[in-house]
Amino acid sequence: MNSIHSSSLRAADAGVLPSVWKLLRLRLRITYNSFRHAKLRKKIGMIFLWLLLLGFAYLLLAASRWLLGLVHSPEFAQYAGLDLRGILASIPTLTLTALFVGTLLTSFGVLLQALYLSGDMDFLLATPVPIRAVFITKLLQAVLPNFALFSLFGIPLLFGLGLSSAYHVIYYPLAILLMIFLALAASGISALLVMLVVRVLPPRRAAEILGFVGAMFAFACSQAGNLANSFSGDIDFSGTRIAGLLVLANTRWLPLNWAGQGLVALGESRWLSGSLLAGATLGFTAFVFWFALVTAQRLYYSGWAGMQVVTRKKSRPSFRKAVTNKTSLGLLRLLPKPVLAIVQKDFLTLRRDLRSLSQLISPIIFGAIYTLLLLRGGNEPPPGRGEAPDWFINSFQVALTYSSVGMSLFVGWMLLSRLAGMGFSHEGRNYWLLKVSPVGVVHLLASKFLVAYLPTLALGFIFLTVISLVQGLSLLEFAYSFIAIVMCLAGMAGMLLAFGVAGANFTWEDPRKMNSGITGCFGQILTVIYLPISFGLFVAPLGLAQFLEFPLAYGYLAGLILGSAFAAGFAIVPLWLVRKRVERLGAE
Repeated sequence: MNSIHSSSLRAADAGVLPSVWKLLRLRLRITYNSFRHAKLRKKIGMIFLWLLLLGFAYLLLAASRWLLGLVHSPEFAQYAGLDLRGILASIPTLTLTALFVGTLLTSFGVLLQALYLSGDMDFLLATPVPIRAVFITKLLQAVLPNFALFSLFGIPLLFGLGLSSAYHVIYYPLAILLMIFLALAASGISALLVMLVVRVLPPRRAAEILGFVGAMFAFACSQAGNLANSFSGDIDFSGTRIAGLLVLANTRWLPLNWAGQGLVALGESRWLSGSLLAGATLGFTAFVFWFALVTAQRLYYSGWAGMQVVTRKKSRPSFRKAVTNKTSLGLLRLLPKPVLAIVQKDFLTLRRDLRSLSQLISPIIFGAIYTLLLLRGGNEPPPGRGEAPDWFINSFQVALTYSSVGMSLFVGWMLLSRLAGMGFSHEGRNYWLLKVSPVGVVHLLASKFLVAYLPTLALGFIFLTVISLVQGLSLLEFAYSFIAIVMCLAGMAGMLLAFGVAGANFTWEDPRKMNSGITGCFGQILTVIYLPISFGLFVAPLGLAQFLEFPLAYGYLAGLILGSAFAAGFAIVPLWLVRKRVERLGAE
C-alpha cells in the first residue's frame, strides 16, 4: 500500500491529459512495432485490408448520396406514393441512437477484459501516472475499435444524407462531434456497469456469463427471421406502415433523439431549435461521461486496493461421500474405472464452463426452431398436378414419415461437431495430466466417444419422441427410427472424434478457437456427405420395397443390415486408424 500511496503522490503533479497522451502514444508505439516486425505477407494483408475498408467507405458514401438523392426526387415520391421526408429526417436519429446503444453493449465486454483480465492494471496503477489518466486511456482503448466500426457505416450515411439534402456546412463537423460525445457517454455508462457487476461476480465468471448471453442472443437474432417468415402471414409490413413507425419513433420526448433532431435542424439552418437540441445533447453526454469517469474510477481503485491487502482464511477441503442409488451404481459398474473417471470429469467441465455451454445449447435452440417450422409445414406431400405415379407418392410418403430422423440427425451433427470434434482439444494445456496417467489408448478413446455420443443420443431421442407424437408414428416406425438414429450418430461420432485426434489443438485460450482449421473443416465436410448416405441406407430400402411391391418387412430388414453395417464401420474404423496418433498427442 505504501508504494500505491507514493505513486499517487508522485502522479499528483502530472497532468491528466499529458499522461493520457503519453499512454496512448505508448500503445500506438506497441502497435507500430508489432506491424514493423510482422512478416511481409501479414503486412501486405493488413495494408490491403485498410485500403479495402477505405474503398468500402467511399462506395458507401457515393451509394448513400445517390440513393438519398433519388428519394428526394419528385418522380420517386410520385412512383412510391409516400412522403419520405419524415423518414429521411429520422435517419440521423436512428444512426446516432444505434451508435449509442451499440457502444453501450459492446464496450461492456471490452472494458471487463481491459480493466480486470488484461493483467497490466497492477503495473499501470503503480506507476507515477494519475489514476484518472489510466482510466481514461482504458476507456478510449475500449471505445475506439467499436467507434471506428460504427463510423465506417455511420459517417458515409450521415454525410450522404447531408450532401443529397444540401445541408449547411456545420452539419458535417457537428455529426462527427456528436458521434464522439455519444460514444464516450456510452463507454462511461458501460464502465459503471462493469464496476457494479464485478462487485457481485468474479471478473472471469462475469466474462463467461457475458459470452454465454451474447452467444444466445446472437443465435436467437439469427433465427428470428425464420420465425417471422413462418408466423407473419397475416401481418402487414407495407411501406406506409414502416414509414409511420419511423416517424413515430423520432419523437422529442426521448433524449436519445435530441442529437439527430438537432443535427437535422442545424443542417436546415433552423438555428434556434438546432442549437438547443445539439447543445443539450453535448452538455448531457459530457456530464454523463464526467460523472461515470469519476465514480467508476473511485469504485475501481477502492476495489483494486482492497484486493492487495485483503486476505482470506484458507478453507479446509471438505470431503463428502457421493450419493448414488443402486440403479446408477449398477449401470456405472459396466464401464471400466478409467473410462468412468474421464467421463465424469468431462461432464463436470462442460457443465461449469459457460463459454462451452453456450456452444452446446445452440444446437438445442436451432433444432427447436426448425422442428417447429417442420411441424407447421405438415406431414403431407404437395398436391402437384396429380400426374405422379403411385410408387413415387408412396415412396415420398415414406420419406416424410421418417423426416423426424433427419431432424434428429441434423441436431446431433451440430452437437457432435463440438463434443466429438473438439473432445481432445477441450483438454487444452491440461492434457499432460491424462498423458502421464495410467490410462490406455482404448480407454481414452472410449471415454471421449461416450462423452460425445451419450448426450447427443439423448437429445436425438427427445426430438424423435416429440416429432413422432405430433406426427402420430406407429410403434414400429418409432423403433426403426430410433435404431437408425443410434447407428447413424455412432458412425458420425467415430468419424468426428478421429478428425479431432488428427487435428488436436492444446494451445487455445478461447473455447471458440479450439477448432484446428483445415482438419476440422475437412471433417465437417465428410460428415455432411456421410449423413445422407447413412440415413438413405435405412430409408431407401423401404421405398424400394414399395416400388417393387414387396412386403415392407423386407425393406426394414434390408435397411437394418445395410445402414447398421455402414454406420458401424464408420464408428470403429476411423478410431482404429488414429490409435497410434493418440499415443503421440502432447509429445510433438
